[in-house]
Amino acid sequence: MKKRISTLIPAYLMLSLNAVSQAPAASLYTANRAPLAAKPYLELPLGAIQPQGWLRQQLQTMASGLTGHLDERYPAVVGPRNGWLGGDGDGWERGPYWIDGLLPLAYILQDQALIATTRPWIEWCLTHQRPDGDFGPEELDQPRPEPGLQKTQRRDWWPRMVMLKVLMQYYSATQDARVVDLMRRYFRYQLTELPRTPLDHWTIWANRRGGDNLMAVYWLYNLTGEPFLLNLADLLIQQTFPWTRVFLNDRPADFHSAFPGGSPWIYNLVRYPWKEEQINALSVKEQRAFHCVNLAQGLKQPVVVYQQHPEQVYLQAVKQALADVQRYHGQAQGMYGGDEPLHGNHPTQGVELCAVVEWMFSLETMLSITGDLTWADHLEKIAYNALPPQADDEYTSRQYFQCANQVLITRDRRNFFETENHGHTDLCYGLLTGYPCCTCNMHQGWPKFVQNLWYATLDSGAAALLYAPSQVTLTVADRVPVTIYEETDYPFDATVRFILSVKKSTMFPFYLRIPDWCEKAEVFINGRLWRTCSGRQSVRLKRTWKNNDCVKLVLAQSIRTSRWVEASVAVERGPLVFSLKIEEDWKSVPSTDKWGDYQEVYPAGPWNYGLLEEAVTNPQQGFTVIQKSVGAKPWNLTNAPLEIRTRGKRIAEWQLYCNSAGPLPASPVTHLVQEPAQEILLVPYGCTTLRITEFPVVR
Repeated sequence: MKKRISTLIPAYLMLSLNAVSQAPAASLYTANRAPLAAKPYLELPLGAIQPQGWLRQQLQTMASGLTGHLDERYPAVVGPRNGWLGGDGDGWERGPYWIDGLLPLAYILQDQALIATTRPWIEWCLTHQRPDGDFGPEELDQPRPEPGLQKTQRRDWWPRMVMLKVLMQYYSATQDARVVDLMRRYFRYQLTELPRTPLDHWTIWANRRGGDNLMAVYWLYNLTGEPFLLNLADLLIQQTFPWTRVFLNDRPADFHSAFPGGSPWIYNLVRYPWKEEQINALSVKEQRAFHCVNLAQGLKQPVVVYQQHPEQVYLQAVKQALADVQRYHGQAQGMYGGDEPLHGNHPTQGVELCAVVEWMFSLETMLSITGDLTWADHLEKIAYNALPPQADDEYTSRQYFQCANQVLITRDRRNFFETENHGHTDLCYGLLTGYPCCTCNMHQGWPKFVQNLWYATLDSGAAALLYAPSQVTLTVADRVPVTIYEETDYPFDATVRFILSVKKSTMFPFYLRIPDWCEKAEVFINGRLWRTCSGRQSVRLKRTWKNNDCVKLVLAQSIRTSRWVEASVAVERGPLVFSLKIEEDWKSVPSTDKWGDYQEVYPAGPWNYGLLEEAVTNPQQGFTVIQKSVGAKPWNLTNAPLEIRTRGKRIAEWQLYCNSAGPLPASPVTHLVQEPAQEILLVPYGCTTLRITEFPVVR
């Protein structure tokens, strides 16, 4: 058995136990208050879940990298002049973005230095709320423009939504009652002010992202029960972009009728492979209607609304949206082509880092509200494929865009919508390459994933809905604390062991998610087979648990393939997607322009391979899995814990086009293939920088 880190009962849990003498365990965690629909899974206080193994190392790397030191690397924006610290500098979204990831990281690691870094941001908000209830940076009188600083639009509703998320997390970790007071006063201000200055008064962003504001209103309502908050919620719903209507609209893809009267509200913006000349013909406001990050955040809005208006149409809309995104824009790693606007499903279209972490947060939000395990499956696919490679191994630089097929990273023009305005730096690793929003927003991905590994349940139990090495301390049954140690190399191995630590024998339910990709799962309790089941379900284990009881979950996983554009194929196993292993040649490039120094990556070998049709037809025979040990930093070529060996053929005429892998030859490919088959290696997508993920199939 692996060595476990001992855990004391956290202070927040002791306070709860002392304050609630007779309540069942579920009442210790914030549940939806009537008339809001009940949530099956209840979020745990920040810090209750502790990552272990490679996942803890990932967070510690963030702490020593950009996340913990962004104020040193990017002082012009998140330094002491930031408007959210009372300064005259940048005063829009980037400061709150950083703290939205730094704060949960700090409290999960209990890193006192990082906690101290977050405190001035929290304290300035709590101590500088205005008499009318508004908070945040005030408008500057005739601000002097400074390159790289967003000094205007300081009254915009949108960045306040990000800071509300920060304050909610801070309250979760500290129970600081000042947060409740600030939010109560701010929401009364919103109820008065929004009729005069609606969400889209200053910018379009608040209108598209109003679901984040709505989440905070429901959060406070669950704490205080004040009726005015539900009135405000309805007002926010009215003023937010009608995502539900858009997701469900079946209008034909006729560009000329897409925006009658200049309004994009009636058209399904997802179900359309937009062409560049059509995008350019739209106004900026219309383009932003289907901006890739707006979609990532807007996805959750109908589900958030569902809590107050529990009608199936809201859940149906999000299901339809996800299906449409996958069909028209999807890539194999779980994301979608959106190099700013949505841009179709070719594997060389860009995927913005902000969209990755916001899509994850939307899925986490929807999972806790609905209990729908579809969202857990998709969340793991993104977290274990798209998230790791978009930052470098030491978390000191990042890409603005990534691609499913990415064979050259240079400062050159590509087939992206946003390229001229970004100096063609979108794929390059750097601090400010592409656009710097991702420099600040990237940090929420891993900490919030950790925070959603475990939940309490309404029936006073515990639920493991996402898998990773971790431990959790929570209260179950009748105020009984339990610590559960999760020992696993998941996602690189599909065996998960849970060791329970309780001071007295206690009956409570323990829920385990069986992923959709799992054909057969076996659940063992103390070494004896308890149940065999199939995927996409939650298994409920209710029994009297004793100290050191062990639950082992064995998830059968086999090689499977999925089809993409031009009948190309991706190779998958468990939650992981696999890509061609391409050796990398990294080059640092000094630069004095506004994008700063950056790194380019060149392939050190060929990349234009197709997979053999015989292997794709019979994957269990055509692919061989090589399992290796899982180290502290597994997300790179050197340390990749898994390899898949197969055979492929080079396609001579498949070459670079516009500095990317050229258009995929339609599968099966015959006339372009002349070389004999040879062995090739595939590794997890998250371990790659250069990659082919959606392969042509050759005969």
